[in-house]
Amino acid sequence: MTKNYTKRNPKEYNAARGFFQWLTCRVVYGTYYRIACGLKITGRENVPRDKFFIVASNHVSAIDPFLVIDAIGRHTAYMAKQELFEQPVARFFLNLLGAFAVNRGKLGVSTIKTAHGIKQTNWVLGLFPQGTREVNGNMENISRGFAGLAKTLKCDILPVGIVGAIKKDRKPFESHIKINIGEPIPYMEDTREMINIWKEKIAQLTVGEANGKD
Repeated sequence: MTKNYTKRNPKEYNAARGFFQWLTCRVVYGTYYRIACGLKITGRENVPRDKFFIVASNHVSAIDPFLVIDAIGRHTAYMAKQELFEQPVARFFLNLLGAFAVNRGKLGVSTIKTAHGIKQTNWVLGLFPQGTREVNGNMENISRGFAGLAKTLKCDILPVGIVGAIKKDRKPFESHIKINIGEPIPYMEDTREMINIWKEKIAQLTVGEANGKD
């Protein structure tokens, strides 16, 4: 790898990269899934428009980042597992979208510095506390790092529930995808409490609709 994608300069989160993300997530993905899967978004009024925050959603498919970015309407720098950046095509695409690599085992110094840099821009930070995709809604393997990061950055966590996006359930013109945005969770000293609140909110945002069933 010729470049360290775990560290980003705030200047990289510019208008050109923002336009590419808007075109990809909101125009291409957003339009397609609205037409093909009846994509519906609720809770947009909960999205802060004038401050930095961390958006944290459940993780059920590879299209989750695109759907969340479209739903919240904010440029979002996603933390992606470093293994994805070992693949040339994925690395090129993720780079253009503003994603950066992280070690899933622990948050490195470069990750924290990058997050602080993003806070200086008009972008927000996106991540998946579950780490890997959990199509059955498993909440047992939650990374505690996201709560610690919110505490360090002194920012809210925006919970987002993704429903009906599991690959096997995405049947064009038959399935329905919903993105439910909850109220922000204020950062606090007790990171365990933040994690528990996030779990509860995600359950509320997805309950009764698991596996794409309304």
